[in-house]
Amino acid sequence: MTTHLVVGAGPVGAALAHRLSQAGRTVRVVTRSGGGPDLPRVQRIALDATNATALADAARGVDVVYNCANPGPYPAWERGWPPLAASVLRAAESSGAVLVSLGNLYGYGPVDGPMTRNRPLAPSSTLGEVRARVWQDALAAHRAGRVRVTEARASDYIGPTVPASHGLLPTYAAATLAGKTASVLADPDQPHTWTAVDDVVSTLIALGADDRAWGSPWLVPSNAPATVREVLRELGTRAGTGEPRLRRVPRIALQAGGLAVPLVREALGVLYQFDRPFVADAAETSSVLGVRPTPWPAVLDATAASWRARAVA
Repeated sequence: MTTHLVVGAGPVGAALAHRLSQAGRTVRVVTRSGGGPDLPRVQRIALDATNATALADAARGVDVVYNCANPGPYPAWERGWPPLAASVLRAAESSGAVLVSLGNLYGYGPVDGPMTRNRPLAPSSTLGEVRARVWQDALAAHRAGRVRVTEARASDYIGPTVPASHGLLPTYAAATLAGKTASVLADPDQPHTWTAVDDVVSTLIALGADDRAWGSPWLVPSNAPATVREVLRELGTRAGTGEPRLRRVPRIALQAGGLAVPLVREALGVLYQFDRPFVADAAETSSVLGVRPTPWPAVLDATAASWRARAVA
């Protein structure tokens, strides 16, 4: 019987704890508030994950540590990620556990062609630089023999439990599924990879259990890319709200807003992901680790029902 520590209880952390509990694993979930899923074999622990001593105590005796935490909105990343990541790394090292981190694709920067896991990191934004540095610090500890680490890199989330404020797609859908016009911040007709939360969970579990995964990053298997307009149209068809109405916000207006609003300023640095094709190729994860994406129609069916109910609530 293995014991797992999940740091963070957002859409991925909560779903991960649920899946591990269903599989009969013992799970400790760490959040500031002591929240998280109330399930058999799940112990909810209230502590600040940047408190390295307290987190190391919580990690004592665990087999795998999953870092699914987030230090807050984009402007908090530069200051919040380094102490959080260092604390989680120390907890894994002190307990002898495998560290599986939940990452994203920001570190690759703008690319021509599909992203693969071994593509060199070349961040073009503060957000990407922060995530790249967190991985490089963990990898250095792995190579020094201090700890075993790996990272699952996901694209933008889709799924019924993704909050309306968690990314551009659910924000747009909150409008279109309520029959309103969505103000989009970039080109809605560029191909984009969307990652189902359930597939992130499957990848995290596979990475923690397979020593072939350690010492490397892995992309989360996702379905074929689709544009923002296509996804909103598919959701609208299922929800009965019809063709989405989209209005693009002029970039000059966003740039003006960025001068005064830090969140807008940081978001501008990653809008390249929607101004050009943003496609991830996770075929290697599927072939080596056996993780495959949830069928796209099933993802859309579940997401449309949940997001529509939320939009009209």
